[in-house]
Amino acid sequence: MNAVSTQSNYSAFSVYVTEAKFEFIRMLRMPMFALPALVFPAMFYLLFGVLMGKGKPEVSAYLLATYCIFGVMGPGLFGFGVSVALEKDQGWLKWRRAVPALPGAYFVSKMTMALIFAFIIFVELAVIAGTFGGVDLNALQWSQLMVISMLSSLPFCALGLVIGILVNGQAAPAIVNFIYLPMAFLSGLWLPINLLPKFLGALAPIWPSYHASQIALKVIGDDFGTSIWVHISYLAVFTLGMLWLAVTLWSRMKVK
Repeated sequence: MNAVSTQSNYSAFSVYVTEAKFEFIRMLRMPMFALPALVFPAMFYLLFGVLMGKGKPEVSAYLLATYCIFGVMGPGLFGFGVSVALEKDQGWLKWRRAVPALPGAYFVSKMTMALIFAFIIFVELAVIAGTFGGVDLNALQWSQLMVISMLSSLPFCALGLVIGILVNGQAAPAIVNFIYLPMAFLSGLWLPINLLPKFLGALAPIWPSYHASQIALKVIGDDFGTSIWVHISYLAVFTLGMLWLAVTLWSRMKVK
């Protein structure tokens, strides 16, 4: 009995791993997804964090934390928002519902893909920051920033899933960009909050990207006074809320 249970668990695990592997390879082979996801954060950080930072390590470190969050938002939002919408239109989701697939494997594979892309983006930014930006963090800080960056992609996976369920494939890229870029700017990911107009700065705490960036900034030593648990609680509630909404919409969704 134990042997059968162990074999069944192993088979299930291998299915999840295989689906995640092929989902990552599939997205990596899509230039419209992979190139912006992997190139744009590094390019923007090199421009604003290094070149315009004028060799000031504290500026490069600050923008490293915020651009890590900016970078990992993309795979979550686009990896779920656009791909789910397209696959819904193409009839792929109807086929998935018809076959005896493991529960959740579809979503786990996309979430794993987003986490892997988030890890690659973090490594790119860390190499640029350490090599050209003069950023000098200890091993614990680098590790914490990596974990925070990867986990910060999860709220945006949940948000992307809601978008993908609600809209069609043609509208999804425009809607994701309409949310992604303004949210990054208004959260202070491109420029510090104190450089934004006061009324915009006052609205920053409504965005999940703001709270993720505040956690990342605490790692590098920039503490703005709010308890880290406030930011963690916000992100947890936001993620669970988006997942609840996604499950509700998914159960009512009619696929082609």
